[in-house]
Amino acid sequence: QVQLAESGGGLVQAGGSLRLSCATSGRVLTINAMGWYRQAPGKQRELVARIIRGGSTDYGDSVNGRFTISRDNAVNTVYLQMTSLKPEDTAVYYCNADLVTLGRRYGDLWGQGTQVTVSS
Repeated sequence: QVQLAESGGGLVQAGGSLRLSCATSGRVLTINAMGWYRQAPGKQRELVARIIRGGSTDYGDSVNGRFTISRDNAVNTVYLQMTSLKPEDTAVYYCNADLVTLGRRYGDLWGQGTQVTVSS
């Protein structure tokens, strides 16, 4: 069974930086897309950043220019470097993946989430 494991969340002051990591477990053959979403209290889950198989990236409007998504194909891990953090970036950050293992595609796999809190 494939799982996503996020790490790197925490408490940071406004203007600071954090790096999130999302690692896959299990025997992954292909990653079609992998990315980060976030959900703040009382708000809908929104796209933060996503990277697809060919290397193209998408970013949410509110983080464009401040956050950078990258990946390490050798270890099937995606990273989110967050800079110039703002209090409004406070949320639970979820890793999401569309990937293929032996015999099965997981088109919408989610991690358990990691809390990011930005203090003013």
